[in-house]
Amino acid sequence: KRAIEDHFDKMVELEEELRRKNKSDLLISVQQSTDLLDIHYIRQKVPAGLGHAVYCARKFIGNEPFAVLLGDDIVKNDGKPCLQQMMELYDQYESPIIGVQEVSNEEVERYGIVDCDMREEGVHDVKRLVEKPKIEDAPSNIAIMGRYILTPDIFDILAKTEPGSGAEIQLTDALQTLSEQRRLLAYEFNGTRYDVGEKFGFIKTTIEFALERDDLKEDMEEYIKELAASRFAKK
Repeated sequence: KRAIEDHFDKMVELEEELRRKNKSDLLISVQQSTDLLDIHYIRQKVPAGLGHAVYCARKFIGNEPFAVLLGDDIVKNDGKPCLQQMMELYDQYESPIIGVQEVSNEEVERYGIVDCDMREEGVHDVKRLVEKPKIEDAPSNIAIMGRYILTPDIFDILAKTEPGSGAEIQLTDALQTLSEQRRLLAYEFNGTRYDVGEKFGFIKTTIEFALERDDLKEDMEEYIKELAASRFAKK
């Protein structure tokens, strides 16, 4: 946790060292990360679930709509970013929104799943949400993908939400209650979503992003070819 705070903090000693060595490109990169945003940190003192983590931010959020982005999910889009898509949809409907995508039957048990009716292409009215159901109990294959735009009324609901799956306060349970009180939308966002919350997904994502970097792709391609040749040669 501390590493995240340090990453976005100003590093005077490092900047001076880069300046002394005339490494201007690296210096600019370091300065951009510290000047990017005014970041505030709130710690979840106990691992009591995503709903509890969101509730911890209530005093900072105040009475404003806000976004929740889970670090386990990275969304890549060469056009309009996922969050921008959702913000524009919020401006249109002024309703809380959850980002979703379809998943395979084998993946259903890993996600919160929504039961919904289509409102327009890619936009659905949520009827029911189920946290990590068995495939036989799942109302659909439309899964929640770690992107939310929520309204502050969710905090009163979270305060009354009992621990659910995994003995944790689930945001999905609070969203179910919210959907019974007001319109809740599920939006199938445009973009490729990468799951870095499990080991193999993290490795795949790292490789794919490395292959898109001009400073890494040639070496990475050569390494993959050599590794594949040596591995398959042994079989």
